[in-house]
Amino acid sequence: MKGFARRRLLWSALLVAASLTVASAYLLWAGATTRATYLSGWLLFGVMVLLTGYNWFKKIPYLPLGSSEVWLEFHLYAGAFTGVLFLLHVRWTWPSGWFQTGLTLLYGIVMSSGLLGILISRGWPKRLTARGGEVPFDRIPIVRRQLREQAEALALKSVATAKSPTIADFYARRLHDFFAGPQNFLSHLFEIRLPLNGLLHDLHDLDRFLNAEEREIAARLTELVRQKDGLDYQRALQLTLRLWLFIHIPFTYSLMLWSIAHIVLVYGFSAGAR
Repeated sequence: MKGFARRRLLWSALLVAASLTVASAYLLWAGATTRATYLSGWLLFGVMVLLTGYNWFKKIPYLPLGSSEVWLEFHLYAGAFTGVLFLLHVRWTWPSGWFQTGLTLLYGIVMSSGLLGILISRGWPKRLTARGGEVPFDRIPIVRRQLREQAEALALKSVATAKSPTIADFYARRLHDFFAGPQNFLSHLFEIRLPLNGLLHDLHDLDRFLNAEEREIAARLTELVRQKDGLDYQRALQLTLRLWLFIHIPFTYSLMLWSIAHIVLVYGFSAGAR
């Protein structure tokens, strides 16, 4: 942990130093040359190329390019550095025109999804561990079906054992949809337990209408509800970990293509203006 803290301090110091150096140089050159915007643009594009290459570097581990952890840390801090370069390049103003606006929005999506990726990739695994370990994602539907079958069997058993449809009716009214598929995606992401507490409260209220045999079945149903809620929690967090890359990576490539078109147009107009 100490090694990680030292590396984080080093990367942070490098980010601050690079940002101050570039900002100072830009302010100095902006008064001495009209090409400062070109220089900041090329520097921004060069860093973006390196960041985009991170996805390819991970696929060629046999090359002596350093550890994946170092590349990830470089990716994070260099991504933050592009924010400084971008603000300098646009001169702290909102671009005019649909093309520049589209480019700015693309950059904002890539930066925002990258920040989101940092948060969930660092925080979600700890949350999964705290809730009792991680269920493999491809096994979640299988486990969900097993829990549903157990719950349905208990509901049917209550009719035959207790000679009463009370639990079966409650299952059809409150638990059938809950066990049928994933539930409460957003609640699990934000650690909101109101949906689960509502079901447990209703089960507790049902207890006063039950006899001894039914109370035993209801207790087993309550445990299945907790297990199903935990499984939905696992699915919500794991799905988010998988899906954010399907936003970040495609928008990154779109940003690179749009940036290349931007460069072509800038130099095309510059040549035509001469």
